[in-house]
Amino acid sequence: MADERSAAGREDDALRATLAAEHAAVWGYGVVGAALPPEGRAPAGAGEQAHRDARDRLAALLDERDADPVPAEAGYTLPFPVLSAVDAAALAVVLEEGVSASWAALLDAAGRSAVRLLAVDALGAAEVRAVAWRVAAGRSPVTVALPGLAGT
Repeated sequence: MADERSAAGREDDALRATLAAEHAAVWGYGVVGAALPPEGRAPAGAGEQAHRDARDRLAALLDERDADPVPAEAGYTLPFPVLSAVDAAALAVVLEEGVSASWAALLDAAGRSAVRLLAVDALGAAEVRAVAWRVAAGRSPVTVALPGLAGT
């Protein structure tokens, strides 16, 4: 019984950490979109919406478990100044890689198959977005073998 509770607690902690990463991504995509020309903002809007959807799903999962979700912060520190469209694309890469790391950690901690499936789907979607942003930022390689894992 203690192992069950610790496994559920570990999964809840990973859900909270992933929710925190999604909060940061939603906020960060506002910065990404603001640094892009109007005609180039559609991918940023789509990325922001994808992260809003993921955030809302995670908050609902925590609520269903009577586990308090973590609130969004009022603001987040940017890893570098975002002064151009290339900077915006580079920030989007950082955001997607950040959520990928959280989703990979959730996948590792997940005990329920529905949570594992959610993590796999979100991890794949984050990498697809990251590939497009790596191209826009002029980064190479544009793909990673194991998204969300350090050193890949």
